[in-house]
Amino acid sequence: MKGHEEDPLYIILRSKREVTRLQILVGIAEHQPAVRQQEIATELGVTPQAVSEYIRELIDDGMVSAKGRGRYEVTRNGIEWVLNNAEALESYARHIRLDIIHQVSVWTAIAAEELKTGDPVGVYMEGGWLYAGKVPRNAMGNAVMDAKKGEDVGISRLNGLISHSEGLIHVCKVPRVQRGGSRKVKQDLLREVTGRVSMVAAVGLEAYIALQQIGRKPDMFFGAREGVIEAAFHGIESAIIIVDEEFTDFLKRLESVELTYVIHDLIAP
Repeated sequence: MKGHEEDPLYIILRSKREVTRLQILVGIAEHQPAVRQQEIATELGVTPQAVSEYIRELIDDGMVSAKGRGRYEVTRNGIEWVLNNAEALESYARHIRLDIIHQVSVWTAIAAEELKTGDPVGVYMEGGWLYAGKVPRNAMGNAVMDAKKGEDVGISRLNGLISHSEGLIHVCKVPRVQRGGSRKVKQDLLREVTGRVSMVAAVGLEAYIALQQIGRKPDMFFGAREGVIEAAFHGIESAIIIVDEEFTDFLKRLESVELTYVIHDLIAP
């Protein structure tokens, strides 16, 4: 086991000087070879004179090489020192996130049955909602309070993966009013698509009116785009009726979050 004097994590967390050295090295690496000490000083909240002194020390320690006035580069030794400390910090952050915070975090679920404090519970997703029950699941935790069926219950020490699949999104294109609006929508296809999903969203008044004409009130209108994405992440299949001017940008958004979708062109000839 390393002693404190050899442990980079212990050193970097205990010494403001070492933290500053690390930050300056990273700043040099980011801007090399033309390094502006004033910019680094401003970013770190220290004086340019302090930055200059740190750089001289780093040169003496073989971590930085000077290539002329205002031109510096991080050496191989400097890179190794940065990586060594960065890995120690990353490992520490991972330990905090996974081993510490994860253990003290309390998740909220719906009690699938009556639960008592300390009961081991299986946690699962159903209909977009998180449930906890006594049947073992891939994800297990412990109830932190008594709860009746249907009540909210806190779950601690959650371990494992919550089994669920992402919901499919049906993207249905309708025309803007200049191109016919709701009057140019294939109502039979709209009924078919919306009849197979549990959640329907509308973007644009043309889409809203088209849904009204088939007797379907949208579940979402304001904030519909992100609402559909959030629903998909919770395993809910949905349809979004969207005007053609917004159609392409929304598809790009779905691609960026890697959600599965199918396209339905509802524009009548």
